[in-house]
Amino acid sequence: MTAMPDRADLKGLDLRAEIERLRKERNAVILAHYYQKPELQDLADFVGDSLELSRKAAETDADVIAFCGVKFMAEVAKILSPEKTVILPDMEAGCSLEDSCPPEKFKAFREAHPDHIALTYINCSTEVKALSDVIVTSSSAETILQQIPADQKIIFGPDRHLGGYLSRKFNREMLLWPGVCIVHEAFSETELLKLKAQHPGAPIAAHPECPPTIVDHADYVGSTSGILNYAKAMEGDTLIVATEPHIIHQMERALPNKTFIGAPGADGNCNCNICPYMALNTMEKLYIALRDLEPKIEIEETLRLDAKKSLDAMLEMASGTVGKGDLGNR
Repeated sequence: MTAMPDRADLKGLDLRAEIERLRKERNAVILAHYYQKPELQDLADFVGDSLELSRKAAETDADVIAFCGVKFMAEVAKILSPEKTVILPDMEAGCSLEDSCPPEKFKAFREAHPDHIALTYINCSTEVKALSDVIVTSSSAETILQQIPADQKIIFGPDRHLGGYLSRKFNREMLLWPGVCIVHEAFSETELLKLKAQHPGAPIAAHPECPPTIVDHADYVGSTSGILNYAKAMEGDTLIVATEPHIIHQMERALPNKTFIGAPGADGNCNCNICPYMALNTMEKLYIALRDLEPKIEIEETLRLDAKKSLDAMLEMASGTVGKGDLGNR
Protein backbone atom coordinates (compact mmCIF):
# COMPACT_ATOMS: atom_id res chain seq x y z
CA MET A 1 0.00 0.00 0.00
CA THR A 2 1.24 3.51 -0.81
CA ALA A 3 2.31 5.37 2.33
CA MET A 4 0.41 8.57 2.95
CA PRO A 5 2.68 11.60 2.73
CA ASP A 6 3.29 13.30 6.05
CA ARG A 7 2.09 16.87 5.60
CA ALA A 8 4.54 17.98 8.29
CA ASP A 9 7.42 16.80 6.09
CA LEU A 10 6.05 18.87 3.21
CA LYS A 11 5.31 21.96 5.31
CA GLY A 12 6.60 25.12 3.69
CA LEU A 13 7.06 23.51 0.28
CA ASP A 14 5.58 25.27 -2.72
CA LEU A 15 4.21 22.05 -4.16
CA ARG A 16 3.40 23.50 -7.55
CA ALA A 17 6.91 24.96 -7.91
CA GLU A 18 8.49 21.70 -6.73
CA ILE A 19 6.40 19.68 -9.21
CA GLU A 20 7.48 22.04 -12.00
CA ARG A 21 11.12 21.61 -10.96
CA LEU A 22 10.84 17.81 -10.89
CA ARG A 23 8.94 17.77 -14.17
CA LYS A 24 11.99 19.36 -15.82
CA GLU A 25 14.59 17.34 -13.90
CA ARG A 26 12.88 14.04 -14.63
CA ASN A 27 11.92 14.99 -18.20
CA ALA A 28 8.40 14.02 -17.18
CA VAL A 29 5.02 14.48 -18.81
CA ILE A 30 2.09 14.86 -16.42
CA LEU A 31 -1.29 13.44 -17.46
CA ALA A 32 -4.60 14.13 -15.73
CA HIS A 33 -7.91 12.45 -16.42
CA TYR A 34 -11.02 14.63 -16.57
CA TYR A 35 -12.13 13.16 -13.23
CA GLN A 36 -9.11 14.48 -11.34
CA LYS A 37 -9.21 17.39 -8.90
CA PRO A 38 -9.01 20.80 -10.64
CA GLU A 39 -5.55 21.58 -9.21
CA LEU A 40 -4.16 18.43 -10.86
CA GLN A 41 -5.90 19.17 -14.15
CA ASP A 42 -4.47 22.70 -14.12
CA LEU A 43 -0.83 21.62 -13.87
CA ALA A 44 -1.02 18.68 -16.29
CA ASP A 45 0.58 18.74 -19.73
CA PHE A 46 -2.47 16.90 -21.09
CA VAL A 47 -6.00 16.52 -19.74
CA GLY A 48 -8.36 14.02 -21.35
CA ASP A 49 -9.77 10.50 -21.55
CA SER A 50 -7.56 7.60 -20.53
CA LEU A 51 -6.45 6.11 -23.87
CA GLU A 52 -6.15 9.52 -25.50
CA LEU A 53 -3.73 10.54 -22.71
CA SER A 54 -1.61 7.41 -23.06
CA ARG A 55 -1.30 7.89 -26.82
CA LYS A 56 -0.28 11.53 -26.41
CA ALA A 57 2.33 10.59 -23.82
CA ALA A 58 3.72 7.90 -26.13
CA GLU A 59 4.31 10.56 -28.79
CA THR A 60 6.44 12.71 -26.47
CA ASP A 61 10.16 12.36 -25.78
CA ALA A 62 9.51 12.25 -22.03
CA ASP A 63 11.40 9.72 -19.93
CA VAL A 64 8.73 9.65 -17.22
CA ILE A 65 4.92 9.55 -17.41
CA ALA A 66 3.17 10.71 -14.24
CA PHE A 67 -0.42 9.57 -14.67
CA CYS A 68 -2.97 11.27 -12.44
CA GLY A 69 -5.75 8.79 -12.95
CA VAL A 70 -6.33 5.20 -11.87
CA LYS A 71 -4.19 2.08 -12.09
CA PHE A 72 -5.58 0.56 -15.30
CA MET A 73 -4.95 3.87 -17.09
CA ALA A 74 -1.32 3.98 -15.98
CA GLU A 75 -0.95 0.36 -17.08
CA VAL A 76 -2.19 1.28 -20.57
CA ALA A 77 0.43 4.03 -20.66
CA LYS A 78 3.09 1.43 -19.81
CA ILE A 79 1.76 -1.00 -22.42
CA LEU A 80 2.09 1.69 -25.11
CA SER A 81 5.38 3.17 -23.76
CA PRO A 82 7.38 0.28 -22.27
CA GLU A 83 10.62 2.25 -22.47
CA LYS A 84 9.27 5.04 -20.27
CA THR A 85 8.99 5.04 -16.48
CA VAL A 86 5.30 5.26 -15.56
CA ILE A 87 4.33 6.41 -12.08
CA LEU A 88 0.95 6.67 -10.38
CA PRO A 89 0.58 9.01 -7.39
CA ASP A 90 -1.40 6.40 -5.41
CA MET A 91 -1.31 2.71 -6.34
CA GLU A 92 -4.56 2.22 -4.43
CA ALA A 93 -6.38 4.26 -7.10
CA GLY A 94 -8.30 1.40 -8.65
CA CYS A 95 -11.61 1.00 -10.47
CA SER A 96 -14.83 -0.79 -9.51
CA LEU A 97 -15.16 -2.10 -13.07
CA GLU A 98 -11.68 -3.63 -12.95
CA ASP A 99 -12.41 -5.07 -9.49
CA SER A 100 -15.63 -6.67 -10.79
CA CYS A 101 -13.75 -8.72 -13.38
CA PRO A 102 -10.98 -10.90 -11.85
CA PRO A 103 -8.80 -12.41 -14.59
CA GLU A 104 -9.26 -16.02 -13.44
CA LYS A 105 -13.07 -15.69 -13.52
CA PHE A 106 -13.00 -13.94 -16.89
CA LYS A 107 -10.75 -16.69 -18.26
CA ALA A 108 -13.19 -19.37 -17.06
CA PHE A 109 -16.11 -17.41 -18.56
CA ARG A 110 -14.35 -17.23 -21.92
CA GLU A 111 -13.55 -20.94 -21.83
CA ALA A 112 -17.22 -21.69 -21.13
CA HIS A 113 -18.18 -19.78 -24.30
CA PRO A 114 -15.52 -20.72 -26.87
CA ASP A 115 -17.64 -19.56 -29.82
CA HIS A 116 -17.73 -15.97 -28.52
CA ILE A 117 -15.18 -13.23 -29.07
CA ALA A 118 -14.47 -10.80 -26.22
CA LEU A 119 -15.02 -7.10 -26.76
CA THR A 120 -13.72 -5.66 -23.52
CA TYR A 121 -14.05 -2.15 -22.16
CA ILE A 122 -10.70 -0.52 -21.45
CA ASN A 123 -11.62 -0.22 -17.74
CA CYS A 124 -10.07 -3.58 -16.89
CA SER A 125 -6.76 -5.05 -15.76
CA THR A 126 -3.82 -5.79 -18.03
CA GLU A 127 -4.46 -9.50 -17.43
CA VAL A 128 -8.05 -9.19 -18.69
CA LYS A 129 -6.86 -7.21 -21.72
CA ALA A 130 -4.51 -10.11 -22.50
CA LEU A 131 -7.52 -12.47 -22.41
CA SER A 132 -9.56 -10.26 -24.77
CA ASP A 133 -9.83 -10.02 -28.55
CA VAL A 134 -10.56 -6.31 -28.96
CA ILE A 135 -10.47 -3.53 -26.38
CA VAL A 136 -13.05 -0.78 -26.78
CA THR A 137 -13.45 2.69 -25.34
CA SER A 138 -16.73 4.55 -24.99
CA SER A 139 -15.73 6.52 -28.09
CA SER A 140 -14.70 3.54 -30.26
CA ALA A 141 -17.22 0.89 -29.18
CA GLU A 142 -19.88 1.68 -31.78
CA THR A 143 -17.45 1.77 -34.70
CA ILE A 144 -15.93 -1.55 -33.65
CA LEU A 145 -19.22 -3.29 -32.95
CA GLN A 146 -20.50 -2.41 -36.42
CA GLN A 147 -17.49 -4.19 -37.94
CA ILE A 148 -18.22 -7.49 -36.17
CA PRO A 149 -20.26 -9.88 -38.38
CA ALA A 150 -23.87 -10.20 -37.28
CA ASP A 151 -23.54 -13.96 -36.71
CA GLN A 152 -20.47 -13.63 -34.49
CA LYS A 153 -21.32 -14.20 -30.83
CA ILE A 154 -19.90 -11.59 -28.45
CA ILE A 155 -18.93 -11.35 -24.80
CA PHE A 156 -18.91 -7.75 -23.56
CA GLY A 157 -17.38 -6.82 -20.23
CA PRO A 158 -16.84 -5.63 -17.67
CA ASP A 159 -19.44 -2.79 -17.87
CA ARG A 160 -22.96 -4.17 -18.30
CA HIS A 161 -24.41 -0.68 -18.70
CA LEU A 162 -22.18 0.27 -21.64
CA GLY A 163 -22.73 -3.19 -23.12
CA GLY A 164 -26.48 -2.90 -22.59
CA TYR A 165 -26.57 0.52 -24.23
CA LEU A 166 -24.78 -0.83 -27.29
CA SER A 167 -26.97 -3.94 -27.37
CA ARG A 168 -30.16 -1.87 -27.33
CA LYS A 169 -28.95 0.69 -29.84
CA PHE A 170 -27.79 -1.88 -32.41
CA ASN A 171 -30.26 -4.65 -31.52
CA ARG A 172 -27.23 -6.87 -30.97
CA GLU A 173 -27.41 -9.65 -28.42
CA MET A 174 -24.29 -9.94 -26.29
CA LEU A 175 -23.29 -11.86 -23.18
CA LEU A 176 -22.74 -9.10 -20.63
CA TRP A 177 -20.32 -9.34 -17.72
CA PRO A 178 -22.17 -8.01 -14.63
CA GLY A 179 -19.80 -5.16 -13.67
CA VAL A 180 -20.78 -1.55 -13.00
CA CYS A 181 -19.07 1.75 -12.25
CA ILE A 182 -19.99 2.74 -8.69
CA VAL A 183 -19.94 6.43 -9.66
CA HIS A 184 -22.36 6.22 -12.58
CA GLU A 185 -24.53 3.69 -10.75
CA ALA A 186 -25.12 6.31 -8.02
CA PHE A 187 -27.19 8.70 -10.15
CA SER A 188 -30.89 8.89 -9.28
CA GLU A 189 -33.59 8.97 -11.96
CA THR A 190 -36.03 10.64 -9.55
CA GLU A 191 -33.58 13.39 -8.64
CA LEU A 192 -32.56 13.83 -12.29
CA LEU A 193 -36.19 14.40 -13.28
CA LYS A 194 -36.60 16.93 -10.45
CA LEU A 195 -33.53 18.76 -11.73
CA LYS A 196 -34.84 18.64 -15.29
CA ALA A 197 -38.10 20.21 -14.09
CA GLN A 198 -36.15 23.02 -12.43
CA HIS A 199 -34.28 23.71 -15.68
CA PRO A 200 -36.82 23.19 -18.48
CA GLY A 201 -35.17 23.04 -21.87
CA ALA A 202 -31.74 22.17 -20.51
CA PRO A 203 -30.40 19.05 -22.27
CA ILE A 204 -28.89 16.13 -20.40
CA ALA A 205 -25.52 14.65 -21.38
CA ALA A 206 -24.77 11.23 -19.92
CA HIS A 207 -21.89 8.79 -19.93
CA PRO A 208 -22.86 5.30 -21.22
CA GLU A 209 -21.61 3.80 -17.95
CA CYS A 210 -24.85 5.17 -16.45
CA PRO A 211 -27.77 2.75 -16.04
CA PRO A 212 -30.66 2.83 -18.53
CA THR A 213 -32.80 4.86 -16.11
CA ILE A 214 -30.37 7.76 -16.65
CA VAL A 215 -29.27 7.16 -20.26
CA ASP A 216 -32.88 6.96 -21.46
CA HIS A 217 -33.41 10.59 -20.42
CA ALA A 218 -30.24 11.86 -22.08
CA ASP A 219 -30.16 14.08 -25.14
CA TYR A 220 -26.54 13.05 -25.72
CA VAL A 221 -24.64 9.89 -24.72
CA GLY A 222 -20.86 9.81 -24.94
CA SER A 223 -17.53 9.64 -23.16
CA THR A 224 -16.12 12.50 -21.13
CA SER A 225 -14.44 13.98 -24.22
CA GLY A 226 -17.67 13.60 -26.13
CA ILE A 227 -19.68 15.33 -23.40
CA LEU A 228 -17.18 18.20 -23.42
CA ASN A 229 -17.49 18.50 -27.21
CA TYR A 230 -21.28 18.42 -26.94
CA ALA A 231 -21.17 21.24 -24.38
CA LYS A 232 -19.16 23.34 -26.82
CA ALA A 233 -21.49 22.63 -29.74
CA MET A 234 -24.90 22.92 -28.07
CA GLU A 235 -26.93 26.05 -28.67
CA GLY A 236 -28.34 26.48 -25.16
CA ASP A 237 -26.58 27.97 -22.16
CA THR A 238 -27.33 25.30 -19.52
CA LEU A 239 -26.35 21.60 -19.51
CA ILE A 240 -27.11 18.85 -17.00
CA VAL A 241 -24.09 16.54 -16.78
CA ALA A 242 -24.48 12.89 -15.74
CA THR A 243 -20.92 11.76 -15.20
CA GLU A 244 -18.19 12.32 -12.60
CA PRO A 245 -18.49 16.06 -11.84
CA HIS A 246 -14.80 17.01 -12.14
CA ILE A 247 -15.29 17.17 -15.93
CA ILE A 248 -17.24 20.37 -15.24
CA HIS A 249 -13.95 22.12 -14.44
CA GLN A 250 -12.87 21.81 -18.07
CA MET A 251 -16.31 22.86 -19.28
CA GLU A 252 -16.25 26.01 -17.17
CA ARG A 253 -12.74 26.84 -18.34
CA ALA A 254 -13.67 26.44 -21.99
CA LEU A 255 -17.18 27.89 -21.76
CA PRO A 256 -17.37 30.47 -18.95
CA ASN A 257 -20.66 31.89 -20.24
CA LYS A 258 -22.52 28.58 -19.95
CA THR A 259 -23.93 26.89 -16.85
CA PHE A 260 -23.17 23.26 -16.03
CA ILE A 261 -25.10 21.33 -13.41
CA GLY A 262 -23.97 17.95 -12.14
CA ALA A 263 -26.67 15.28 -12.03
CA PRO A 264 -27.56 14.46 -8.40
CA GLY A 265 -27.04 11.27 -6.46
CA ALA A 266 -29.68 9.30 -4.60
CA ASP A 267 -30.60 11.92 -1.99
CA GLY A 268 -30.24 14.89 -4.32
CA ASN A 269 -27.09 16.34 -2.80
CA CYS A 270 -24.68 13.57 -1.81
CA ASN A 271 -21.10 13.41 -3.09
CA CYS A 272 -21.58 9.78 -4.13
CA ASN A 273 -21.00 10.73 -7.79
CA ILE A 274 -17.38 11.72 -7.05
CA CYS A 275 -15.03 8.84 -7.86
CA PRO A 276 -13.32 7.80 -4.60
CA TYR A 277 -10.46 6.18 -6.52
CA MET A 278 -9.68 9.27 -8.60
CA ALA A 279 -9.83 11.34 -5.41
CA LEU A 280 -6.88 9.43 -3.93
CA ASN A 281 -4.45 11.36 -6.13
CA THR A 282 -3.27 14.65 -4.59
CA MET A 283 -0.65 17.31 -5.21
CA GLU A 284 1.39 15.91 -2.31
CA LYS A 285 1.35 12.39 -3.71
CA LEU A 286 2.22 13.62 -7.21
CA TYR A 287 5.22 15.52 -5.79
CA ILE A 288 6.44 12.45 -3.88
CA ALA A 289 5.94 10.18 -6.92
CA LEU A 290 8.04 12.50 -9.08
CA ARG A 291 10.64 12.86 -6.35
CA ASP A 292 11.01 9.13 -5.68
CA LEU A 293 9.83 7.71 -9.04
CA GLU A 294 7.49 5.51 -7.03
CA PRO A 295 4.91 3.96 -7.11
CA LYS A 296 6.04 2.57 -10.46
CA ILE A 297 4.02 0.52 -12.95
CA GLU A 298 5.76 -2.71 -13.90
CA ILE A 299 4.34 -5.22 -16.41
CA GLU A 300 5.98 -8.51 -17.37
CA GLU A 301 6.89 -8.34 -21.07
CA THR A 302 4.95 -11.39 -22.30
CA LEU A 303 1.84 -10.12 -20.53
CA ARG A 304 2.38 -6.62 -21.93
CA LEU A 305 2.61 -7.92 -25.49
CA ASP A 306 -0.48 -10.11 -25.05
CA ALA A 307 -2.46 -7.14 -23.74
CA LYS A 308 -1.14 -4.90 -26.49
CA LYS A 309 -2.65 -7.19 -29.15
CA SER A 310 -6.20 -6.33 -28.05
CA LEU A 311 -5.35 -2.62 -27.87
CA ASP A 312 -3.77 -2.76 -31.33
CA ALA A 313 -6.89 -4.46 -32.66
CA MET A 314 -8.96 -1.54 -31.41
CA LEU A 315 -6.63 1.05 -32.90
CA GLU A 316 -6.66 -0.76 -36.22
CA MET A 317 -10.46 -0.93 -36.31
CA ALA A 318 -11.30 2.49 -34.91
CA SER A 319 -8.26 4.74 -34.60
CA GLY A 320 -10.17 7.70 -36.00
CA THR A 321 -12.62 7.66 -33.11
CA VAL A 322 -10.16 7.49 -30.23
CA GLY A 323 -10.32 10.67 -28.20
CA LYS A 324 -13.30 11.97 -30.14
CA GLY A 325 -15.62 10.62 -27.47
CA ASP A 326 -18.70 10.59 -29.66
CA LEU A 327 -21.29 7.88 -29.18
CA GLY A 328 -23.76 10.03 -31.05
CA ASN A 329 -26.98 11.85 -30.36
CA ARG A 330 -30.00 9.85 -29.27
